[in-house]
Amino acid sequence: MAAEAPPPATDQYKLPTPEEFTEVQESAEFGELRRSHRSFAFPLTIAFIIWYLLYVLLSNYAGGFMGAKLFGNINVAFVFGLLQFATTFLIAWWYSRHAAAKLDPKAEAIKNRMEGGA
Repeated sequence: MAAEAPPPATDQYKLPTPEEFTEVQESAEFGELRRSHRSFAFPLTIAFIIWYLLYVLLSNYAGGFMGAKLFGNINVAFVFGLLQFATTFLIAWWYSRHAAAKLDPKAEAIKNRMEGGA
């Protein structure tokens, strides 16, 4: 038996108009939020892409270096491959901390003001 959809909430937020969205987008507060995001995300993205391409290029053109054994059957390529995963998780963790500390409070304030909560 299918359940019926719940009734719509009576305390819904005010929907912003297109003009209000444009006004907020042009505001200094939104510009600061965008700058804060870009100044963190773009350099890290570029750095990670360079790091990844370095790994690929070394794998293709520096076989001797990448095949050098470090200990046992562990070679440089294997360590660099594991470092790719570690770097990915480190960047994700670092970004989540940055977002929670710097982006989310600003975004929440803008959202609340647009919905009429502040």
